[in-house]
Amino acid sequence: MAGNSQRRNRRTSNKKGATVGSGGQRRRGLEGKGPTPPASARKGHVKNRLAQAKAKQAARRPAPRRGGPKGTNELVVGRNSVVEALREGVPATTLYVQQFVDSDERVREAIQLATGKGLNLMEAPRPELDRMTNGLNHQGLVLSVPPYDYAHPEDLTAHAADNGEDALIVALDGITDPRNLGAVVRSVSAFGGHGVVVPERRAAGMTASAWKTSAGTAARTPVARATNLTRTLEAYQKEGLMIVGLAADGDTELHELDVLDGPVVIVVGSEGKGLSRLVGETCDYRVRIPMPGGAESLNAGVAAGVVLYEASRRRA
Repeated sequence: MAGNSQRRNRRTSNKKGATVGSGGQRRRGLEGKGPTPPASARKGHVKNRLAQAKAKQAARRPAPRRGGPKGTNELVVGRNSVVEALREGVPATTLYVQQFVDSDERVREAIQLATGKGLNLMEAPRPELDRMTNGLNHQGLVLSVPPYDYAHPEDLTAHAADNGEDALIVALDGITDPRNLGAVVRSVSAFGGHGVVVPERRAAGMTASAWKTSAGTAARTPVARATNLTRTLEAYQKEGLMIVGLAADGDTELHELDVLDGPVVIVVGSEGKGLSRLVGETCDYRVRIPMPGGAESLNAGVAAGVVLYEASRRRA
């Protein structure tokens, strides 16, 4: 009897009753889960994978330049040019070396410099380098330089304001030689200026040649591109900057000018033609640099350096 009683009391089911304090989990489990999400939002669906791939591609794309659309990479060609560009810190990305090239000191130095800077090293057959350079005499070395990342003209005054300084800017009107641009960038950097403005068209840009002439100072001195130089100067005037144009027939001599210790834009024209008509009319002052030696004019780099030195002296 005792055994029968134990068998009757034995538990014959594994089912559990409702959990005390479950908060209605079972009831919520019976509720609907809302509308079915679109295919592009369902994990594992082909449309979801395509959407994720597109998002990753968009994230990998470089942001557009502030100063306008990007151009194409510039190629520096030839052993001497490549070595000089690497020495001066031109912001290159890839060094192409011809297969089975006859190595000399310049080739070895170029490879050493490129390796030290973390550039890509690519070995390519001569026909490929000939095609890349349109048949130029590359001597087995080609350096790829990406397009310069131009600032916006407003960035230059914002940079000065951030430093608590009166803006000192140089604008170039009709300067087409990149070496002159590089020389101006170097002078602006040397005398505490806040940047250089160049027109978007019919003007020198920040090429490898300009970088070399700047002696590396282009890495810390911004160059901005203006769609319309006259309108940019007018916008600077509204911000309170004085526009000083350099002209051989200017009404004021440099030592007579009393605005260089405040916010100012120095406008330099081409050596042959000087300031264009509209830019000249926009200037608050047209200033000439006295030249007792009798020279008719100075090139852009020298003229900008003279005025920048005077501005720096007065501000000090």
